[in-house]
Amino acid sequence: MTTKNIYKIAYYTYREALSRKIFLTFFGISTFVLVVFGLIFLFSGIEDLISFTQVEAGERIDLIEKIVDVLKFSIAAPLYGVGLFLAIFAASSFIPNMLEKGSIDVLLSKPISRNQVIWGKFLGGLYIVLVNIAYLVIGIWFLIGLKFGNWDPSFLMVIPTVTFTFAVLYSLIILVGILTQSSILAMMLSYLIFMIFSPVLLGREEIAILIDNKFVEYLLDALYYLTPKTAELASITTDMATGDFSFDYMPFITSAAFMILSLGLSIFIFSKKDY
Repeated sequence: MTTKNIYKIAYYTYREALSRKIFLTFFGISTFVLVVFGLIFLFSGIEDLISFTQVEAGERIDLIEKIVDVLKFSIAAPLYGVGLFLAIFAASSFIPNMLEKGSIDVLLSKPISRNQVIWGKFLGGLYIVLVNIAYLVIGIWFLIGLKFGNWDPSFLMVIPTVTFTFAVLYSLIILVGILTQSSILAMMLSYLIFMIFSPVLLGREEIAILIDNKFVEYLLDALYYLTPKTAELASITTDMATGDFSFDYMPFITSAAFMILSLGLSIFIFSKKDY
């Protein structure tokens, strides 16, 4: 029964995304990107792509592998940045819309526990992003395989890393949405961590040396370990896309801890609030 209730909320979240054209917009953008790459590969020869990527001459097999790596990096990097930017924008209103007078009354009148509501909303939003990311990444991987004969599955690892990063940020969106019922605040705070805090905190050691203040050093370290590691996860995503699996597990562990804490707080606060 518990699983069925969570599934229902996840399904309603998916239907909400469909009604607001969120899912279709993502699907349309992904399809457009696939069509563009398909046309480029169809009408461009290997030599044209060698010239386009500006790879130095060498053995032909090594040269093709270098071209493929350049292409994979060129796809994975913007997919991580632009994909997550759009996903945050789309998901930021799920919780505030649910908490609107009338919507929340109907929802809570049903035999569904509040923790099931949160898990359903979380999994529903995650499903929307996962399907679209998988569609685009598998499509690009298939086109690269057809064009270059390179079927290295490492590029497919972009799917779990981008989805995981979204899951971490989405947990924050849910928490802020419950606390404030503001989609704008949830969205802006997520963007702040994603685009500013995490990249800046990645260089915290250099900043501490420049400022030369122990309090600032401890503060930066605390913020670094308490907030999601989206900058490190971006580097890991591009590395894995090109077949480099030598990475640090710490960003995953600390980011996962942040996600679990955010979801736990969301469930606790939501269960105590009177609507």
